[in-house]
Amino acid sequence: MIDLLVAGGGPDGLAVAIRGRLAGLDVTVVEPRSTPVDKACGEGLMPSAVRGLRDLGVEVDGHPFAGIGYVSGRRRVEARFADGPGLGVRRTALHAALAARADDVGVGRMPGRVEQVSQRTDHIEAAGTSARWLVAADGLHSSVRRAIGLDRPSRGPARYGLRRHFQIAPWTDVVEVHWSEQAEAYVTPVGADLVGVALLCSTEGHRRGYAETLADFPDLCERLSGAEPVTPVRGAGPLRQVAGSLSQGRVLLVGDAAGYVDALTGEGLATGLATAAAAVGAVLEGRPEAYDARWRAATRRYRWITLSLVAAANQPTVRRAIVPAAVRLPWVFSRLVNALG
Repeated sequence: MIDLLVAGGGPDGLAVAIRGRLAGLDVTVVEPRSTPVDKACGEGLMPSAVRGLRDLGVEVDGHPFAGIGYVSGRRRVEARFADGPGLGVRRTALHAALAARADDVGVGRMPGRVEQVSQRTDHIEAAGTSARWLVAADGLHSSVRRAIGLDRPSRGPARYGLRRHFQIAPWTDVVEVHWSEQAEAYVTPVGADLVGVALLCSTEGHRRGYAETLADFPDLCERLSGAEPVTPVRGAGPLRQVAGSLSQGRVLLVGDAAGYVDALTGEGLATGLATAAAAVGAVLEGRPEAYDARWRAATRRYRWITLSLVAAANQPTVRRAIVPAAVRLPWVFSRLVNALG
């Protein structure tokens, strides 16, 4: 019997596994896909995420960025990070670096997917393995969350993410967030001659597709004119996911599997790393009931800011005022960016 089984070998699952091994646990990760795994994400690591990776001993190459800029037509406002730069990193490079670190510290890995869980008094059984604890880090549409009865319906308009890369040198040292009537476009520098453009949009935008939704940003399209798309479009969603609880017995939910608000504030990995640490701490103490409070403390700021911003973005009149308000009150915008970063 092993100490800890981790369902899902993405960044959050590997972070749990690495932290568990560093604490002396016998850890195995179950993941059906081969390394590295790509997925639709903005690929901009906030400064807290960069520090969190270093804390795990993970070094990854990327393109530094100095802050966040909001753009709407001719209106523009920028906020610089006060505590060091963020890092634009290809998802495949991030996953490969985490997987290499997991191998270095002795994390076991096996192919497969956890779709059923049997809980006993002192262990769980899943994927043909017995373990004292199971951490589910198997993403937005977590099969573990569903298997243990913690899936809950979400409320509000569904939102989706679409992403591809363009061969062009970054034209700014910040991550730009362009706002249109119905979508946001995140432009992240991920290399000396490569930018990722991720779109967050409604169900309608998702149905229209990447090219038509990108056309809602004429100034950005002009910037990208002549730039070669070098990756296919990848999608994710619906983004909003709700879990009825963060743990059940000897099973703990981490990362997107624990519920997800939106990618609007770009804090996905930072919160994933923080909740990974909280989960491993609860496992080491043998107190899964402690995890809920620690998870809520670790994600409170992200959830409050993101829920508020998404609610505003879903109201057309308020949405149109977001960038003008940030331009008029740059100090407020800077405080919000640095609270997240």
